[in-house]
Amino acid sequence: MRKGPERPRLPEDPAKKIIPRKAVRAALARWRRQGKTIVFTNGCFDILHAGHARYLREAAALGDVLVVGVNGDASVRRLKGEGRPVQPARDRAYLLASLACVSRVVVFSEDTPAALIEQVVPHVLVKGEDWKGKEIVGSGFVLSRGGTVRTIRLLPGRSTTSILRRARAHS
Repeated sequence: MRKGPERPRLPEDPAKKIIPRKAVRAALARWRRQGKTIVFTNGCFDILHAGHARYLREAAALGDVLVVGVNGDASVRRLKGEGRPVQPARDRAYLLASLACVSRVVVFSEDTPAALIEQVVPHVLVKGEDWKGKEIVGSGFVLSRGGTVRTIRLLPGRSTTSILRRARAHS
């Protein structure tokens, strides 16, 4: 039997980067033992766009591993209103996990990531510059543990809300 050309190997399934909430501490323990710098950020990430990709890449550069908290569907609805999220949490988590700069993704159901941040215990907490001058949820906890809080410049005109507004205007 003749062999055909070898098929390229698929990269690891991004779903393996999505960890259940109850497994957060155990999932990060190895990296912590290795002395890795753990970076944490969070958001709805309803429609993944270039602004998100750039933001996450810059956040990842602040440490060795990037953990992303994703608001669950009910949480997004409470925060953003009816009609949101556009995509379910499992799809948003999978898309984020598909990015090379993202090490782990965790879906959380609360309106804020405070409890998740206390599970992750990040060395660096990151939010977009739109949070500058505001109380960043979890910042007190992270600072009390010797960590740092950073804000990252956002790409102008790149937000899920503005994308949805333009899409509605064109329909």
